[in-house]
Amino acid sequence: MNLESTELVSAANSPTLYDIFLQFLAIGAISFGGGIIAYERILLVEKRRWLSPDEFMAYLAISQTMPGLNSVNMAVLAGDHLRGARGAIAATIGLIFPGSLFVLGIGILYSSAADHPLANLILIGIAAAASGLLAAITYRIGEDSWRHLKSILIIVATFLLMSIAKLSLPLVLVIMAPIAVYLYRPTKSA
Repeated sequence: MNLESTELVSAANSPTLYDIFLQFLAIGAISFGGGIIAYERILLVEKRRWLSPDEFMAYLAISQTMPGLNSVNMAVLAGDHLRGARGAIAATIGLIFPGSLFVLGIGILYSSAADHPLANLILIGIAAAASGLLAAITYRIGEDSWRHLKSILIIVATFLLMSIAKLSLPLVLVIMAPIAVYLYRPTKSA
């Protein structure tokens, strides 16, 4: 497929601002915490095919370097890719609106019942569910990496440094980034 035919397919597949808003509104309404990235991938790559898997991974990498939440950054980048600045605004508002209302409502309820023992149990359950969603999307996005011993060793070492040794994220990055770069350095082909 050449560049011209790719542009024609893109133009024919270009969603309306309303469609972008509704799709990201649905994501914002049914997901919470780390699961948002999973739903964004399902929407953008699998369901609507607005992005290729490589484009999604590139935008995810960019969103992780930007300040703010990865999911919101991803909405901005995907919306901009699909419909420019208006698409970025539609995707972002759609994504954050339901969560904002939910957090506001929960905040009001929590402030009136903060001393109730059930309130803290509910928060623990929400944290566990968000951790499970984050683990699931990490596995799904990196499914090719699970087949390589180098990747598994990096993942295990990072987990041990953060969870068992209780090192800070910047220190773990200082330790693990050079190791990962060395292990995945380009090599000369024979």
